[in-house]
Amino acid sequence: MKDLILTIDVGTQSIRSGLIDPGGKIVAIKRNPIESYFSPKPGWAEQHPAYFWEQLCLSTRSLLEENKPNIDRIAGVTLTTQRSTVITVDSKGVPLRPAIVWPDQRREKDFLSLGLFFDIGFKIIGMYETVKYAQAEAEINWLRKNQPEIVKKTFKYLYLSGFITYKLTGLFRDSYAAQVGYIPFDYKHFKWSPRFSWKWKAFPVPKEMLPELVPPGEILGEIIESASKETGIPEGLPVIAAGSDKACELVGAGCVSPDIAGISFGTTATVSVNIRKYTEVIPFIPPYPSVIRGMYSPEVQIYRGFWLVSWFKKEFGTKEILQAEREGRAVEELFEKLIREVPPGSHGLILQPYWSPGVKVPGPEAKGAIIGFGEIHTRSHLYRAIIEGLCYALREGAEKIQRRSGIRVRELRASGGGAQSDSTLQIASDIFNISVKRPGTFETSSLGAAIVATPRLGLHSDVFSAIKEMTSTTKIFYPNRDASKIYNELYSKIYKHLYKHLRHFYYTIQRITRYPDI
Repeated sequence: MKDLILTIDVGTQSIRSGLIDPGGKIVAIKRNPIESYFSPKPGWAEQHPAYFWEQLCLSTRSLLEENKPNIDRIAGVTLTTQRSTVITVDSKGVPLRPAIVWPDQRREKDFLSLGLFFDIGFKIIGMYETVKYAQAEAEINWLRKNQPEIVKKTFKYLYLSGFITYKLTGLFRDSYAAQVGYIPFDYKHFKWSPRFSWKWKAFPVPKEMLPELVPPGEILGEIIESASKETGIPEGLPVIAAGSDKACELVGAGCVSPDIAGISFGTTATVSVNIRKYTEVIPFIPPYPSVIRGMYSPEVQIYRGFWLVSWFKKEFGTKEILQAEREGRAVEELFEKLIREVPPGSHGLILQPYWSPGVKVPGPEAKGAIIGFGEIHTRSHLYRAIIEGLCYALREGAEKIQRRSGIRVRELRASGGGAQSDSTLQIASDIFNISVKRPGTFETSSLGAAIVATPRLGLHSDVFSAIKEMTSTTKIFYPNRDASKIYNELYSKIYKHLYKHLRHFYYTIQRITRYPDI
């Protein structure tokens, strides 16, 4: 009986291969930690495409070698990857340069003009600087200016998902739900932009250089012989389109109703929902495609998200790291203790988590800020303030989604590495003043990809039935009335006003130091 889905999840910090059944049980999973990227120059983030593929093959081969009795049960394969990692290949699918990985900070200011009509139009509606910032961020503009010989040789301009799909199937195809970034994509209609769209000038990738788009839940192709030999996956198995890791995470956490929002405590922290109406949370910034066909996932990002926790551990957590090594304990236990040492509100220490800028909100000039320091404050206060600051920012994002969509969020589902922390989820519940549910698995991205594949493989009648059968929760966190009261006052009277009051200083700092170089 073929009743298992083989999932491949290429994340920022690891590659995971799993076998998942129609009930949502993860029969087996193999995690391969990876080097996220290397930096040839300050601010650059690159990785060799072959490295992603080699590590993927190690993961799948190891998984299947340890689960030989289950190989014949595999009905199909599905793929989800990190977003916005760009790879250029020649006609044989051979990469022409290292992948530009999503944390990359290089910018190119010398790019094609959109023309007088569009320039004036964007100035009138107040979007001129945002569009210019997006153009500066677009990898294709940097490549055209700095490596024109690469662009000239490029046959296909792909995201990581499209590259892996080619390696598995031999076809230049990709899920439309994986298209997240600075490309000429029509987010409202889930296809490449119309011929006369301004995006073709802003992000000048010729249409013939882009992959064929496939709806989530449909077949991208079949495992070819060469891929089978390298990965151990049986030849001929269908590869079903899923979508980006965040989109899959949302479904894997069970967020199908628009009043249930997903918060992701990953490297990038996000809050998002699945809705049927095209809704721009921030005017002219489109929602991303959902992996549920015909739906959208409006999202607000905190770019550095739970990276801030890693930053804190690296810069201030040496004591706990050494203690954990001496005592043979998980270092996370000690950091949980740090949070619990400090009361809600961190004795007035408030952090704005804009360690990296945004396209529109926060703007490209944004910086992080910490206010309220006093002699009482310790490392523990700073650590708790980081978690609280992230949750304040996510609440602000959720409020934007609610205002634009007209839908009230009544429940949160948490994903990402940070969701393993009880203290973090309790703080989130207290700051949002609603319940937070921890999904039945931390592998929500892999589970979401499997859910999307089940109808096409005949394992469920539709994706909604699959979500109902395959998702669950293990723990619910309810808001503490006293903590929520403190947080609500700090959020409404202090946090929400910080960016507005500090923005002028951010611009001045940028002008003086040229950092960030916008």
